[in-house]
Amino acid sequence: MSKKLIILGGGESGVGAAVLAQQQGYEVFVSDGGALKDVYRRELLEKGIAFEEGGHSGDKVLEADEVMKSPGIPEKNEWVKRIRVQGIPVISEIELAYRYKGSSRIIGITGSNGKTTTTAMTYHICKHGGLDCALVGNIGYSFARQVAEDPKKWYVAEISSFQLDDIQLFRPDIAVLTNITEDHLDRYDYKFENYIYSKFRIVMNQTKEDYFIYCADDPVIKQYISQYSINTNPLPFTMQQEPNKGGFIKNGQMVIDTGSEKLQMSIYDFALKGIHNQYNTMAAGIASATVGIRKQKIREAIQSFEALEHRMEYVSTVRGVEFVNDSKATNVNSTWYALESMDKPVILILGGVDKGNDYSLIRDLVKEKVKAIVCMGTDNRKIHEAFQNDVSLMVNTSGAQEAVKAAFHFANKGDVVLLSPACASFDLFKNYEDRGQQFKDAVKDL
Repeated sequence: MSKKLIILGGGESGVGAAVLAQQQGYEVFVSDGGALKDVYRRELLEKGIAFEEGGHSGDKVLEADEVMKSPGIPEKNEWVKRIRVQGIPVISEIELAYRYKGSSRIIGITGSNGKTTTTAMTYHICKHGGLDCALVGNIGYSFARQVAEDPKKWYVAEISSFQLDDIQLFRPDIAVLTNITEDHLDRYDYKFENYIYSKFRIVMNQTKEDYFIYCADDPVIKQYISQYSINTNPLPFTMQQEPNKGGFIKNGQMVIDTGSEKLQMSIYDFALKGIHNQYNTMAAGIASATVGIRKQKIREAIQSFEALEHRMEYVSTVRGVEFVNDSKATNVNSTWYALESMDKPVILILGGVDKGNDYSLIRDLVKEKVKAIVCMGTDNRKIHEAFQNDVSLMVNTSGAQEAVKAAFHFANKGDVVLLSPACASFDLFKNYEDRGQQFKDAVKDL
């Protein structure tokens, strides 16, 4: 008899999982509390996969043998609570994909900041080096869809803490942990330890054959790494010491040594600038070397990598004022990195849905670099309270168009207008991409 799999959430990961589960002979039912996007509704209809939208019907959901929960659905959701009470096993989409990946292998990348850039760069290097690989997870296709429709020998996967929360056997051959800073605390009962534990789950099933690449300079990783039993080959990356294996940067030179061949490269040849990107580049370089990409190919790919859209993306210069789109900065630490790499006076556009933000983290940088703050959110009270003594110019706006006009008004020639919101985007926008696109459109209209 076929196993009943209920999928909660009909976005990319939910529908990708449905396609794979149907292919593997499960009896699949997709249930979404909201409205499905047309593209996903059409796909489910075409493939004959049963679904409902606009609410969940209890009799169906609670009859499941197993539930796959989309990463966006929190534990405090009433249906998740009922499923847990019934003792029905809950898995994430990456767990389902892992079951059916066959002999393929995985580079899994997580972290509070830099994971998207590190994942995209690792994929870019591996592809350039001739590896048969796909880019999956939070970036691009869902892992499950890729396994179902176009399997590859290697998967380079960006993985969120929410996806790690519901793994059982999932095991990346190479795990990368870029850093851990306070983020998504609203999903972890406002306990930082819960979130840290979630991130370290990426190594929980690893063995002596696997590799764990991590930032040895990150204070949280340093503090907590000894609390977990890690049975894998450690490859740290750092700017503060010179490990035998892993990677380090000293005197402007990056050195990567994973035991096969040693790579040396000047940081001035990196395509991406800023200290945070030097860390991302080390992580991607080590991961690529570990899978056997030749050092010359790694060097070429690091030089040719292009920055991601919505991540420190240069938009335009209008009458001497530069505009930078960092809409993907959905937490305070991301905004810290953005400000850290600025060398011109900044007009900062901040705001959105606050996830329990601690703005004191960026106060020193704001004092040093920011001449005006433009708030773009429905509730900006906390931002005003945090910076009222540091920045004399602060204004509230109700959308991208208004925010860009206000920022341009405050800016002089030689300044930079930086959209780096430090918040989620769901109050005024569909997602961070929509926010970034509206910002770019508004700049073009100036």
